[in-house]
Amino acid sequence: QVQLVESGGGLVQAGDSLRLSCAASGRTFSISRMAWFRQAPGKEREFVAAVSWSGENTYYTDSVKGRFTISRDNAKNTVYLQMNSLKPEDTAVYYCAARPVATRQYPYWGQGTQVTVSS
Repeated sequence: QVQLVESGGGLVQAGDSLRLSCAASGRTFSISRMAWFRQAPGKEREFVAAVSWSGENTYYTDSVKGRFTISRDNAKNTVYLQMNSLKPEDTAVYYCAARPVATRQYPYWGQGTQVTVSS
C-alpha cells in the first residue's frame, strides 16, 4: 500500500502562484509514476501532470503547459506541483495519485486539496 497526503492549496487571485506538495509513504519503491489530477465543481476529474519516479519524464495537459511544473524529491518521497499564472478556471480540488510498476492504473489517491483562484 501507498499513502499520499497533499498540502499547499488555498485561495489566491488570478496571476498568483501556489505550490502543492504530495508526501508518499508505505511501499514507495513500487511506484513508477506520480501524477496530479483535478476536479472542478460539476466536472469530471481530469489529468493535470505526471512525473516518472526517476524524474526523467514529465507530462502535462495542454491547458497547464508553460504555467505548471511537476517535480519530485525522492529523498523526501515528495512530489510537487508548482502552479504559476493561475487562472479562475484552475479552481478545483487537486488530487495526488500514484501508479505502481507494470500498470496503467492509479490505485492510490490522496484526500485532495482545494485550490480557488479568484478573478
